[in-house]
Amino acid sequence: MSVDGWNTLLVLGGIRSGKSEFAESLVADAPTVRYVATAPDGDPEDTEWATRLAAHRARRPGSWTTEETAADPRRLADVIAGAEPNETLLVDDLGGWVTVLLDPAHQPADDTATIAELAAAVRASAARLVLVTPEVGLSLVPTTPLGRAFTDALGATNRAVADACDAVVLVVAGQPAWLKPAGAPPVPGQPSPSALAAASPALDGGAREPADETVATPEPLPEVLTPAVPPAPTPTAAAQGTTWAAPTMALPMVATGLVIQPGMELPMPDDYAGPQAVDRLATLDVPGAGLGVLERVVGFAAATQGTTTPAPWASIRVLLVHCDHAGGASAGAVPGESARRARQARAGKGALARLAAESGASLQVVEAPTSEAIEDGPALTADQVEAALRYGWRLAEQAADAGVQLLVLAACGAGTEAAAAAVLAATAGAEPPAVLGRVVTAHGEIDDAAWMVRCAAVRDALHRTRRSSREAKDVLAELGGGDVAVATGVLLGATARRVPVLLDGPVGVAAGMVSRDLAGQARHWCLLPDHGGQPAVRLAADVLGLTPLVDLRLDLGEGTTALATLPLLRSVLSLAATLPVHPALGGGEDDEDFGEPEPAGPGPTTTEPEFAEPEFSEPEPAGPGPATTGPEEPVHPGRRAD
Repeated sequence: MSVDGWNTLLVLGGIRSGKSEFAESLVADAPTVRYVATAPDGDPEDTEWATRLAAHRARRPGSWTTEETAADPRRLADVIAGAEPNETLLVDDLGGWVTVLLDPAHQPADDTATIAELAAAVRASAARLVLVTPEVGLSLVPTTPLGRAFTDALGATNRAVADACDAVVLVVAGQPAWLKPAGAPPVPGQPSPSALAAASPALDGGAREPADETVATPEPLPEVLTPAVPPAPTPTAAAQGTTWAAPTMALPMVATGLVIQPGMELPMPDDYAGPQAVDRLATLDVPGAGLGVLERVVGFAAATQGTTTPAPWASIRVLLVHCDHAGGASAGAVPGESARRARQARAGKGALARLAAESGASLQVVEAPTSEAIEDGPALTADQVEAALRYGWRLAEQAADAGVQLLVLAACGAGTEAAAAAVLAATAGAEPPAVLGRVVTAHGEIDDAAWMVRCAAVRDALHRTRRSSREAKDVLAELGGGDVAVATGVLLGATARRVPVLLDGPVGVAAGMVSRDLAGQARHWCLLPDHGGQPAVRLAADVLGLTPLVDLRLDLGEGTTALATLPLLRSVLSLAATLPVHPALGGGEDDEDFGEPEPAGPGPTTTEPEFAEPEFSEPEPAGPGPATTGPEEPVHPGRRAD
């Protein structure tokens, strides 16, 4: 093969880009090549298509052999899997394979499973393999259902096969641009991969801007705190005002230079690890019927970790986004209360910091730009929205670089509920009174007058923007404000870095709604532990397909419910990862000396636990017990005393 060091290669390209010629040149020096043709013959009266096929055949050397797989799309995986190590295969192309896969003659079929089988065959291929595929994701969305089905299936195929291949190259106007790996050797007459990487868009979902000496230094990220569990309260400690949190050194700042725009292609969780992990639970040695609804936690963790035996999250970070909203949205809020809560969290005090300490999670308090009154005008400017989105993305990147395995998204601020309700009304068509929770004062009383003011503010904002665009950034600028914008950036950045997120509260789910238009993959990396009894969270959960796991109805502020349920979620993952397979299903016994239980007899006469007699002696007749100087060590049931 012309490209040394790789066994499998995917060649992407548009129509007439030269992708097939480039792929053929890579295997030109192979002694023999098996050409795998995937396209159907087509309409006999289509002379133009017949001419294309004839041109392809004419380019192939006489030493090549041709194999057709158009009759059965599943056969392609079999051909690749059965190829010998000394063989060279050229598959041209996957677009024709997807066409056959979607042919009504082969339906109904599990297209997703077939694509996975192909990717698995490519990953395990012993032969040298080059696959050609069209790239149609850069054009407009097709206007017909069949066209959209084709582009979706081809996009899924390209992603799966690209992940399975050792190298990926994109051919544009006959010029190859190496996408994978970063250290690809140069092709004669072509730019080096490092030069291409510097000039090409980033592959993490957003285009990277060129370096510019005039660009301002990004705003420093907030300090990362590590709350600590407080010592047992004593009068002395209380008198001295002892705190139980200490700041750590801030992590290095990550400058991304991202251009966040609609339609970004971000990673998806593993479609197969999740269901397989849930199926595996039925084989475990559990005494009852299983984990119930918490099976979804195992499936979510398995999909986001890419394994059927997910591990409990060890490194967790809580992001508390603080933002106040001006105008009627904050009616009924105590002035300065949200700032006090943010200071409290920084000092390691309050419910959120205490629960973070109990969970061993780090805490980061993020200041978002104050939002203007939405009933009078936009909450943010367009530049503020862009900056907030990038800032949230950088926070997620910073966490990923620090090894964080799970993010908990929280928020505090005056008017956050009304802003989230406005976003839901704009993105899901909800009525503001139906998604805006009641206003509760500091004394626990319901303030209906303040609730009506908030509803009126949201109503007026929606009326003001009735002819405005409902695109993601416009919704953030007009209605969402700084906290929703930063939270949206966090979700997108976490998705790009494959970090799952626990949502908790209106701001998090509002960010989830907005992120759909920027990257629909983001919601698949989110888990909602509880709806908290909040109507906005209930509605957004239905739209996003996030089923709450529990119904605790805690009302201690955003993020606290997620942290309160975290020990339960970790326990479930620990059980799923460590329990053995049931003996009836092929699992081994815990101890090879385990014996059958004795027939039922009189039960114990005390409340102390009963232990089995040692195997090496028969019980003595009733009488005085042996005179001993110490208690006899008990023996675990079913185990031999040594």
